[in-house]
Parts: sequence; structure tokens; C-alpha cells
Amino acid sequence: MSNSVTLVGNLVEDPELRFTASGVAMAKIRIAVNRRYRDRNNEWQEDTSFFGGTCWREVAENVSESLSKGDRVFITGRLEQRTWETNEGDKRSVVEVRIDEIGPSLRWATATVTKTQRSDGGGNYGGGATTPAAPVARTDFGPDEAPF
Repeated sequence: MSNSVTLVGNLVEDPELRFTASGVAMAKIRIAVNRRYRDRNNEWQEDTSFFGGTCWREVAENVSESLSKGDRVFITGRLEQRTWETNEGDKRSVVEVRIDEIGPSLRWATATVTKTQRSDGGGNYGGGATTPAAPVARTDFGPDEAPF
């Protein structure tokens, strides 16, 4: 059985770029997904659901450089559940999207694509060269924001 999900929604805040202690980039995002439907009186109703997601490495850096609050995006990935215990001993759990692909929706917007150069042996994709952000060592991840 496959666990995959595709979401289309709007970023509710700018992507939050962080780096693990070993320098691996990760970006956290939150999107609002609207669902419109007609009720029993044939009147339009709208529900909004909020989803969090995380992407890693080059995708994380590209997301933080390319997308911002309010942008309509599409996401593909898989659902993952994280569980942790608070300092008070309460158990917490959250379901998030582990993002494989993310991009701007072109339904009501345009985009300019600039291909990045890869220095990790993953192939040279040409286009405009970009310089990756310098890693900032961070070791203060809380239990609800574990880097992996």
C-alpha cells in the first residue's frame, strides 16, 4: 500500500529555513487548503484545513529562496506521524507531510525557473549559478521539531 498525498493550498507564512548541526538544510512550511462545497440548501460553504510539512537539502534551500507567504503551491509527499512527550509528561502527536516535491501553482500566477548548479555530484543542471547559504549549526531542536 502506498502512502502518498498531493495538496494544493496557500502558504500561511514564509518557509522557515533551518540547518541541522551537521549542516543539512531543512525547511518547514504551513499551508491552508480550502474545500468548497454546496450544503443542503444549495449554498456554497468553505472549510479550511491547515497542514505542516518539511522538506530537506536542496529542496529546502530552493523553497526558502523561491516561495513566500500567500503563494499558492502544490505539494506531493507522504504523511508521517511524529510523537513526543512534553516536559510535563503529556504525550503529543502530529501528522505532517514529508515533502518530496513542491512548486508554485500556475493557475493564477506565473513563475520564472532558474536551474541551480549542483556541487554534490548530483549532476550539473545548468542555468544560473547559485551559492548555497552557509550552514548555521543548530542543536536546540525541541522534541516537536526533531530534525529527522
